[in-house]
Parts: sequence; structure tokens; C-alpha cells
Amino acid sequence: MELIKGRAWIFPDDVNTDVIYPGRYMSITDAEETPKYLFETVYPDFRSKAKPGDIIVAGKYFGCGSSREQAATAIRYFGIACVVAYSFARIFYRNAINLGLPIAVVPGIREHVEEGDEITVDLAQGKLKNLTTGKGLSFEPLPRFILDLINQGGLIPATRKKLGLG
Repeated sequence: MELIKGRAWIFPDDVNTDVIYPGRYMSITDAEETPKYLFETVYPDFRSKAKPGDIIVAGKYFGCGSSREQAATAIRYFGIACVVAYSFARIFYRNAINLGLPIAVVPGIREHVEEGDEITVDLAQGKLKNLTTGKGLSFEPLPRFILDLINQGGLIPATRKKLGLG
């Protein structure tokens, strides 16, 4: 996986899946429609200010709450390049990987990144660099099999490829 580079958007601790993708839109089944409602209720400016390629930087337990896959889907289809947080809810973390959304656990991240900073994330090497300040952080790199899933666009594309279906 190449180096991920983008502008940081800062989020607090405990951002739950209902904040990420409101429950009233659960009937929408087209993944490409989900970004229209991303953070609608709590961070409505996000969709108009953020750009594809940006990076979400969050606190503890990002993606807590329900197990709705649409939360990770909306982030991915919006074009967010990566989500970096102190920690993630287990189900959100796995949903992100299964959907091919790059994700990294980086303890202490919010002490080193301000909103708007340009950062790079190297998931394979476990390195994050704040290009705005010049400071770097190390984190546990993702295992090769998870990087492979992300690089192939997620679990379904990887499985289809493995089975020779596309």
C-alpha cells in the first residue's frame, strides 16, 4: 500500500455509528448514496468542507454503538483516505477493513495533529508524520493479510478474486 497523504479532520472520543450515519437512512442500500448523510446530525458542515483524500483523526472508541456497516460505507464512499484514532469499536474496525477502508490505531494521535494539518500514514510501516509540524509517530503496523484486504478493496473483492470470479 502506498503512503496515504491528506488533510486532518479532528473528531472527539466516542463518535458512535448513529452520529456517523443516522439510523433513519438505514433503508438506503446503494453504497454510493450513503455519503449524502455522513455526519448529518452532529457535524453537518463536514460534507461541504471535507474533500476526498482527507483523513479522519479521532479519539477513543470511534465507531461505537450499533454494528451498522453503513457507517464505514459512508466514510469510504465519501472518499476519506484513512481513519486514524486512539481506538475503535471492534465491529466498526472490522467493518472498515471488510469494506477496504484504511484504518489505523495510533495512541496519542490527537496530541500531535490539529485540524487542517497535512499528514501521511504508512499502514505497512506503522508511521504517521505530521507534515505541517514535522513531527512523527509510530504505531502498530497492520498485518499483511489486512493490508491485502484493503488493497483489494475489501473482503468481497478479495474473495471474488481468490475464487476466480473477477
